[in-house]
Amino acid sequence: MEYRQLGGSGLKVPVFSFGTGTFGGGTDFFRAWGASDVAEASRLIDICLEAGVTLFDTADVYSNGLSEEILGQALAGRRDKVLLSTKATFRMGEEPNDVGSSRHHLLHSCEASLRRLKTDYLDIYTMHGFDAQTPIEETLRALDDLVRSGKVRYIACSNFSGWHLMKSLAVSEKYGWSRYVAHQAYYSLIGREYEWELMPLALDQRVGTIVWSPLAGGYLTGKVRRNQPPPAGSRQHLLKGQEPPIVAEVLYDIVDALEEVAGETGKTPAQIALNWLLQRPTVASVIIGARNEAQLRQNLGAFGWNLSEAQVARLDAASAMTPIYPYWHQRGFVERNPLPVAPP
Repeated sequence: MEYRQLGGSGLKVPVFSFGTGTFGGGTDFFRAWGASDVAEASRLIDICLEAGVTLFDTADVYSNGLSEEILGQALAGRRDKVLLSTKATFRMGEEPNDVGSSRHHLLHSCEASLRRLKTDYLDIYTMHGFDAQTPIEETLRALDDLVRSGKVRYIACSNFSGWHLMKSLAVSEKYGWSRYVAHQAYYSLIGREYEWELMPLALDQRVGTIVWSPLAGGYLTGKVRRNQPPPAGSRQHLLKGQEPPIVAEVLYDIVDALEEVAGETGKTPAQIALNWLLQRPTVASVIIGARNEAQLRQNLGAFGWNLSEAQVARLDAASAMTPIYPYWHQRGFVERNPLPVAPP
């Protein structure tokens, strides 16, 4: 397994990390992802560790804490062999302060996550979303206190806009507080908006990217094809309208290209889509998930080889997006404003 530096930190992470949103199935939404119990979770973790996947990602809201509980039980006796990442910010109760990135909520949420995960520290603590009602200074001071206390090693954010992240980094620098070393972001062949502003920011500020939903909720696995409905019982069928936005005709063009490249390489469309991400700037780790052992082993097959430049170019062309302003304008001034990913 290849390990990459996480942003400007000294931490190295595997290029694949394992997402445990499939653990528990505590709600209808998460049952569509998966419902692994402790026994199955332990087996999946065994396979991950055998392959060198040592970073495990969860969140307090995944099945209302059940994912963290199962992960904690499944890791019994081997906490020192893994990196643990969990998230907070989203609502975890009915009271007014059971949501957000306030000091009150974060300190309470961190303690609750530590109990559920059966650990005394988190390797990465991620803000699941931006809280515009809490001063950024309050959030970052609380996170810095958690780092200084030893309960958190590194902090990260997720789903931030460019200005959210840049202002947060500026505040951390101003006061000498811990800074976000990673941004957990949605990025895939069908969702390349990340390249417009967040990728240049990450390059400039040395923020590592941890990619979530690299297969766009399963739409890039080849299961969904032109003129065919999603398979019955699939995540795409059960969660229609609740997953990342998909433009059908664009999706089908991308899947066609994935199928062509898969035929040339002997790989699956999912493996092609994952490998494409491993070759993008700023990407430190790609979160893969799996309902079962077969899915996990297939996803792990995306590592250890590389697409050719011609194959990457073909996928780039099939997934090209027309940028919104000011990004389309900036692409006309590449002489002084170079782009991290050249437009096809």
